[in-house]
Amino acid sequence: MGRWVLDLAFVWKAVFTLGLVLLYYCFSIGITFYNKWLTKSFHFPLFMTMLHLAVIFLFSALSRALVQCSSHRARVVLSWTDYLRRVAPTALATALDVGLSNWSFLYITVSLYTMTKSSAILFILIFSLIFKLEELRAALVLVVLLIAGGLFMFTYKSTQFNVEGFALVLGASFIGGIRWTLTQMLLQKDELGLQNPIDTMFHLQPLMFLGLFPLFAVFEGLHLSTSEKIFRFQDTGLLLRVLGSLFLGGILAFGLGFSEFLLVSRTSSLTLSIAGIFKEVCTLLLAAHLLGDQISLVNWLGFALCLSGISLHVALKALHSRGNSGPKPLKSLGSSPDLELLLRTSQQEDEDNEEGYFVTQGQQ
Repeated sequence: MGRWVLDLAFVWKAVFTLGLVLLYYCFSIGITFYNKWLTKSFHFPLFMTMLHLAVIFLFSALSRALVQCSSHRARVVLSWTDYLRRVAPTALATALDVGLSNWSFLYITVSLYTMTKSSAILFILIFSLIFKLEELRAALVLVVLLIAGGLFMFTYKSTQFNVEGFALVLGASFIGGIRWTLTQMLLQKDELGLQNPIDTMFHLQPLMFLGLFPLFAVFEGLHLSTSEKIFRFQDTGLLLRVLGSLFLGGILAFGLGFSEFLLVSRTSSLTLSIAGIFKEVCTLLLAAHLLGDQISLVNWLGFALCLSGISLHVALKALHSRGNSGPKPLKSLGSSPDLELLLRTSQQEDEDNEEGYFVTQGQQ
């Protein structure tokens, strides 16, 4: 009888984990294809991103209110000094990362975006070494070489390669390295009380919006003000469809963060890392099948080489975690270019305080 109960519990846990992974895939892959689909007809990716930030801030505020009502504990509110001095650099880097990523969809395919964005771990490792969050090891050098070599092979003689789009998403990956390094440093400041991602993203969104606004004003402001799709609309139905599509993207972005945090809080950050690797494969296969992205054998080999570097980093992280006993400060950054770092820290706080879980934005 006891054996049967254990087997049933194992099957239930496996099915539950699979369901969480599939939920994460739906939001993560969905928002990638959504961004590409929307930018084909709506050529204002920065405005789209800013509206997504507003939607995420709204849901974050509502989540904070629900948590406060259920727990009867006030949520953290930073002083203006701490807010501008400590949160602003992280918010600016995050805004540029997300903004440039969405901007690149105007020029490049989903497959090239996915592959180049996967190289974010390369820059994360570099900046973690610079800020002494990681120790230089031969294994990390191998990880960097595998990812860099894979990125070169994937873009080598690509028939759908676009320099401008590649530069945008590569710049986003570079800034992403700064973003997650600053995020880790921000979360490790216990006196700020931003270990929970709902509080972190609630404070980040307004500064992200303001940080992205000058870029929007220069490159899209005039064109958007004369566009018949928004400010000079003549068809109310078209305006409502456009705004509805933009609002849907904000819901997907918030849902991505929710599914990521749910997956980590109910399983582990390692599960999210492994799921993220297979997610990249699924994205490329769908891009080739649904959008007709052309991927050569050399490109596939480059992608496999890049994934082997990411997998090696995940394996090293798992061995490092297994070798350490007891709670310790975070030292390594997540291998996923999503919100793994933010979520891992939140998981530790939730285990300590036994609070419910709420979540915010993921990396678009």
